[in-house]
Amino acid sequence: MMSAAAEVMSTVALRRDPRCSELPTCPVCADSMVAAEASAYISDHVISYLWTCDNCGYGFVTKHAVKRRFVCN
Repeated sequence: MMSAAAEVMSTVALRRDPRCSELPTCPVCADSMVAAEASAYISDHVISYLWTCDNCGYGFVTKHAVKRRFVCN
């Protein structure tokens, strides 16, 4: 059985949409990440993303603080 490890990295989105911010690289093998596996609203101003490296399997979470709440039209 493979054990799972997770790390939380906080970032502040410089743009309105955190998906437009710089994409992370794996802290273990430095492979480029393209898309998060999942995302969740933590509060009106914080979104977390779950990342898993396709190359080495390492998983981590990023949290993005946004200045205003997103509204879907």
